[in-house]
Amino acid sequence: MGEEAVWDMGTASEKQKAFFMARTAFVAYGGAKGGGKTWAVRTKAVGGAIVNPGIRILIMRRTYPELEENHIRPIVCSVPEEIGTYTASVRRMTFFNGSTIKFGHWAGDRSESEYQGQEFDWIFIDEATQFTERSFNYLKGCLRGVSPFDKRMYLTCNPGGVGHRWVKRLFIDRDYRRDPQNPEGDEDPADYTFIPATVEDNRFLLESSPRYLEMLSQMPENVRRAYRYGDWDALGGCYFDEFRRDRHTAADFQIPPHWRRYRALDYGLDMLAVLWIAVDGEGRSYVYREWTRERLIVRDAAKGILERTLPGEDIDATFAPPDLWSTQKDTGRTMEEIFRSCGVALTRADNNRVQGHMMIKDRLSPDASGRPGLVIFRSCQRLIRDLTAIQADEEDPNDAAREPHDVTHTVDALRYYCVSRVAPAERPGETAPDPGAEYLLGGEAGEEYLSYT
Repeated sequence: MGEEAVWDMGTASEKQKAFFMARTAFVAYGGAKGGGKTWAVRTKAVGGAIVNPGIRILIMRRTYPELEENHIRPIVCSVPEEIGTYTASVRRMTFFNGSTIKFGHWAGDRSESEYQGQEFDWIFIDEATQFTERSFNYLKGCLRGVSPFDKRMYLTCNPGGVGHRWVKRLFIDRDYRRDPQNPEGDEDPADYTFIPATVEDNRFLLESSPRYLEMLSQMPENVRRAYRYGDWDALGGCYFDEFRRDRHTAADFQIPPHWRRYRALDYGLDMLAVLWIAVDGEGRSYVYREWTRERLIVRDAAKGILERTLPGEDIDATFAPPDLWSTQKDTGRTMEEIFRSCGVALTRADNNRVQGHMMIKDRLSPDASGRPGLVIFRSCQRLIRDLTAIQADEEDPNDAAREPHDVTHTVDALRYYCVSRVAPAERPGETAPDPGAEYLLGGEAGEEYLSYT
């Protein structure tokens, strides 16, 4: 029966054909909006499943509604049942020749456990700039197995989004990392191919929507350059563009005992994010510890916070969002009450998003001495990653984007701290060395740097 059925792939543009024929390990197709990227993903995946018996394919989007609308429904409607059948419970299409297409969406860090141990021959990431570099690297680890197929990853992308920087680095700037200590982790330029797409390449869209170019041209200048012409320099990406690793991060050091210490947290059942912050004599803040954990009830969250607060750390206040003071319908208690009963007293912070994010920006800015008001220990990798990943809100450029949600938790905790009143250490003028000072660039800090009296 399978041989008798016919699947009509449609007609591809020259750029889409180039995408189909590319043979490097990582192939990216995109640039301007309207280049026919999503159709190319569907067609390449289904065509690959039909002509390669037994191949295992994964198609990824950031959210399930996007996945269903752009991939599951169109593929199920276009592929005859004699060729492939779709099982909704596992979101997988199985073809007559044993090939499979798995449909997935990336729900933040918890998706790592979902895909742990899974193996695929081809992985498609549609709208890759909506994915963090961490998720991209994790999915690369799923390209494995003993099957005879060359392992490949196909990406589509537009400028902007949380993944703008890493996609631009790999496929536009072709800036590849080298690690003399770990050469196996080097990025090989020969593995990466970029196929630029413009809306003019998609004559089918222009024929069906003749005013599409007009709508793109009416967008704001930077958005128009990015979406109309695929200009990767038009949308820089990061909301906190003040942040510089060489100025805002420092090697971990022993916090002087007289510095004031605070905590700030963002709590939800999906994620707890806690920051420990010290303030020197000039009012400069140092984020010196972080902790994140998923799916903790309040009692376990409080227990974990206390376990990670070392003996002798006198915490002046723990700032938290106002919603923790809301009464729970099932218990009649607030989460703040439960935290307090478990030994973690909370101080209510303002939840004005724009004001809070502006206060973070203010602390990242240099003071009269030329140094920033906020420094982060390099061991706090999650906060550093999230600050460099979070984007401006497309509808309100004064605010940071709420999606993808997994990069907002530590930033929200920092926001609650920055918007609150904190006091400097009692001995004014005693500060840590400038992380940008030349002598810190020569290697790891020695014992004389790590000890304070």
